[in-house]
Amino acid sequence: MKNFFFNLLAATPSPSPSTDPSQTWYSPGTIGFLATFFVAAGAIFIIFDMVRRVRRVRYRAEIAAKLEAEAASSGRKRNK
Repeated sequence: MKNFFFNLLAATPSPSPSTDPSQTWYSPGTIGFLATFFVAAGAIFIIFDMVRRVRRVRYRAEIAAKLEAEAASSGRKRNK
């Protein structure tokens, strides 16, 4: 059993020397910057569009409620 472990340890290769991390440069480059920019700009556009649509629906609901209240106070039924 002892020989098995020694053989196993001897069979594993030692790691090869790697390059110095300070000499390597990791960057997505211009394409990565542009892709990130367009994703962020698209997200901002979608958020503004969503806020505008939600506001429009809310205003329509408020106006419909006011018209219902006016129709109820005058005794008429509102046509939809």
